Amino acid sequence: MVEFEEIRQLIGEILQLGDRVGKLEPNTPLLGSIPEFDSMAVVTLISALEERFDLQIADDEISAETFETVGRVHALVCEKLTAKS
Repeated sequence: MVEFEEIRQLIGEILQLGDRVGKLEPNTPLLGSIPEFDSMAVVTLISALEERFDLQIADDEISAETFETVGRVHALVCEKLTAKS
């Protein structure tokens, strides 16, 4: 299983959050709450998740709810990897 910390660090890298990455918790809102998390960041995050964890995220799995919180992103990755094995 993927650790939450891996997802938090990846999001921090993509958004270039620096020290703010430590404040990201599972219930931390993303969309509409972090100015750096725009549509381009969503695309970049999807690509990074697919590459780093060797998974595919289908278009119908992409929604505002999917990227609502850091924990939702973590849950998506865990679900995809569980389904893959």
